[in-house]
Amino acid sequence: MIAIEDVDAGYGDQPVLQNVTLRVARGEFVGLIGPNGCGKTTLLRVLSGVLAPSRGQVRLQGANLRDIGRRQLARTMACLLQRFSLDLPFTVREVVLMGRSPHLPRIGGETRRDFELVQRAMGLTDVSCLADRSITEISGGERQRVLIAMCLAQEPDVLLLDEPTSHLDIRHQVSILDLITRLNRQTGLTVVAVLHDLNLAAEYCRRLAVLDRGRLQALGPPEDVLTTEMIFRVYGVNVLAQRNPISDKPLVVISAGMNHSGDHAGAPR
Repeated sequence: MIAIEDVDAGYGDQPVLQNVTLRVARGEFVGLIGPNGCGKTTLLRVLSGVLAPSRGQVRLQGANLRDIGRRQLARTMACLLQRFSLDLPFTVREVVLMGRSPHLPRIGGETRRDFELVQRAMGLTDVSCLADRSITEISGGERQRVLIAMCLAQEPDVLLLDEPTSHLDIRHQVSILDLITRLNRQTGLTVVAVLHDLNLAAEYCRRLAVLDRGRLQALGPPEDVLTTEMIFRVYGVNVLAQRNPISDKPLVVISAGMNHSGDHAGAPR
């Protein structure tokens, strides 16, 4: 469904991504992981069409992304970037309703179905009780859930998420990722998400793409990617990679003092 072909990208004369090639099949849930500054958000911006690659191309359902109009693209793809800013005093309901914009006629307003989809999205993300509150008056975690609701109201085929669990407590982290996984499995929603928590990435993603210094370093199922050696090579920290006794997924274990100063303290244990 999505094909990233030999992509270089950056900002001005500052290169970030180098020779990245990645394919995401319809209905996959792919996690982007890697250290800070490795290019994860930049890759998401390229995927969303916000940032044009300096070399290579991105194809969506066979069409070059640059040839797809913004309104048409928004009917297929929803994207939540970390730098999304909304400081005007819209209510939560109004913010979620913005997700319906690509589907509205050029002349005319929202229909009953639009409002029903908004209500459903708010219910799924546990923000219905905030519907009449101003977006500027709620917590960071609540705002994150509202923005995810806005994306769901868009009814996308592809969902791009940049750290969707940031600012969320553990209950809402699990709740949001359970929801996204359920939509992925039941509706065929294609998901590409930047995740910093390696254990959450292991539990929920079908495949993981590891970026480091702008290059794709590893790609595959979590059990093949999240090894002690790979984590030391990319993150420079000693961990113990073992199996979660409940899910049998990879489990990354750390302990205070394992890495002393926190830099490349030595060979992986």
